[in-house]
Amino acid sequence: MKRLARSLLVPALALVAALLVGALVIIFTDPETLRAWASFTANPGRALSLSWTVASDAYIALFKGSFGSRYAISETLVNATPLLLAGLSVGLAFRAGLFNIGGEGQILAGFVGAVAVGFSWPTMPAIFHIPLALLAGAAAGAAWGFIAGFLKAKTGAHEVISTIMLNFIALSGVNYLLKSDFFLRPGRNDPISKPVAETAELPTLTGDLRVHLGILIALAVAWLIWWILFRTTIGFEFRSVGTNPNAAAYAGMSVAGTYILAMMMAGALTGLAGATQMLGIKKFLSPGFSGFGFDAIALALLGKSHPGGIVLASILFGALRAGALTMQASTSTPIDIIVVIQALVIAFVAAPALVRAMFRVKLRRSDETAGVLAKGWGS
Repeated sequence: MKRLARSLLVPALALVAALLVGALVIIFTDPETLRAWASFTANPGRALSLSWTVASDAYIALFKGSFGSRYAISETLVNATPLLLAGLSVGLAFRAGLFNIGGEGQILAGFVGAVAVGFSWPTMPAIFHIPLALLAGAAAGAAWGFIAGFLKAKTGAHEVISTIMLNFIALSGVNYLLKSDFFLRPGRNDPISKPVAETAELPTLTGDLRVHLGILIALAVAWLIWWILFRTTIGFEFRSVGTNPNAAAYAGMSVAGTYILAMMMAGALTGLAGATQMLGIKKFLSPGFSGFGFDAIALALLGKSHPGGIVLASILFGALRAGALTMQASTSTPIDIIVVIQALVIAFVAAPALVRAMFRVKLRRSDETAGVLAKGWGS
């Protein structure tokens, strides 16, 4: 726990730095505050007062929109559910030395698998229908991840390139499937699938809110991934290959097999993220990316590829998503500021030396290897 706390110190400070810089962006994109700063020498107090008011009001509204009520907490957890599963996928791949940028394609595969099973057997009891639909989404994501893992293991194709290309293949594949009679909703010409049956829908945890069983599934999976990574032989092989594939091969581990298995497990996690979103929120398939797969990269970086850190990071990003609309409605702050904050978090996490210098944090020798990232760029 002490090592985990030390490893999460820099990401936490990176978040603080991102919020501070985000506050500056909010201040200098507000026209009235900008005019006050233009005449700063004439009335410095007004410029400073307006700056504090604009930034604090925006962040207070953001907090209220994410944690200020039962509904706000529900929406935070709804957004955190697919983010957590997708973040675990990227973090697991990081541990094995792989950079999985194919989350969006794997989520789309999970969408397809879950919705296909979801509307195909409307009379099946829910106790069988829900697990079957979830497994179908996970299996579809695993199959999509297998392609990138196989190409990496057998041909040396870089997983960053292959997963990016597979994202767009999945997007085009979904567009094609939505034109087929099997998926297309009867009486519709636009690309909308048949809705999943009620027996396949994830039950809500409270009747009047949207938070559903998926959040409990995601937390259970996070514990399972922690157990696999740090308590099993497979997890040890993942971490060994991710740290030094040459040494792992010399020790008798199958590097190629580890790459394939890691990408399949990562794909299964993002496929499950798509399945929970489909069965809990969307209920039908439509064209377009979800956005969760791309945010998952930032989650894994912020959480230092540790399941515990990714759980906390997913709640944070879920809160940012949930509170963004309230912030915009209450203060007229552009919703795009959330994207700016997320980008700043990534930038500061990617520059730990800068964060340590800003906050005067001394580097411990044990921290130099904390948080394994992908080694796939030839390092």
